[in-house]
Amino acid sequence: MNIGIRAHDIENLPLEELVREISSKGLTSVQLALNKSFPDINTGLGSLSPGMAYHIGKAFRQEDIQIAVLGCYINMIHPDLNERRKALDRFKEHLRFARDFGCSIVGTETGNVNAEIVYTKENFKEEPFLEVVKSVRELVEEAEKFGVIVGIEGGINHPVYSPGMMKRLLESVNSNNLQVIFDPVNYLTIENYQNQEAVIAEAFELFGERIIILHAKDFIIEDNSIMTTTVGEGMLNYDTLFKFIKEKKPFINILLEETKEPYIDRSISFLREKYNRA
Repeated sequence: MNIGIRAHDIENLPLEELVREISSKGLTSVQLALNKSFPDINTGLGSLSPGMAYHIGKAFRQEDIQIAVLGCYINMIHPDLNERRKALDRFKEHLRFARDFGCSIVGTETGNVNAEIVYTKENFKEEPFLEVVKSVRELVEEAEKFGVIVGIEGGINHPVYSPGMMKRLLESVNSNNLQVIFDPVNYLTIENYQNQEAVIAEAFELFGERIIILHAKDFIIEDNSIMTTTVGEGMLNYDTLFKFIKEKKPFINILLEETKEPYIDRSISFLREKYNRA
């Protein structure tokens, strides 16, 4: 079992201390969002270089920790086209230097028709999806040049809001340099959470062979809404999820999300127990 964590969920530590803390917990990989983990370092557009990437990557390699994903979560359909261009260019810069970090995947969600990331049903219309296809196609073309992967994460409030829409995106772009970051909680709503096993099964049926990263979080029902929570403290059916993972995706990077101290060790133990029993 290959368990990791979003590096910025371990907060406010310089590089070497961050890496040691992650290693001390027996974690083997991270999703690294440069701007979130290293706010005191300029990681904005135009700042990346092979030297920076090697320096950061070396620190993780020395503790045998894989940088499984470079997180570069952008609004790829920002309504301000200048802001959209800056976001896409920043993602493409991550793609160009990903290999220098020792990483092959750069990840993002699919954005929002609003400048502010606020839920809107407008995201579910055809035009935002087509804009997503246009942006993803541009990013994938860059990824193909550098032999790396664009990892797309779907979510219920985004234009790619269901397993079916993710399948449609994969077919629309049609490149193996486009793969899926799968977070099952992201596809759950107050209407379908009681049938979550069917949602998970549908995702594996439609694009299971394209899943390259699993995000592990949990959810509860609060005020008639899905609310995320610490792994092991909610209602996600990890028994079903891990049966699919064990059979179809052995040794996949399983990255803790929405889990911070003092709960990290407990969540790791929970995942190991569920995986071993699956």
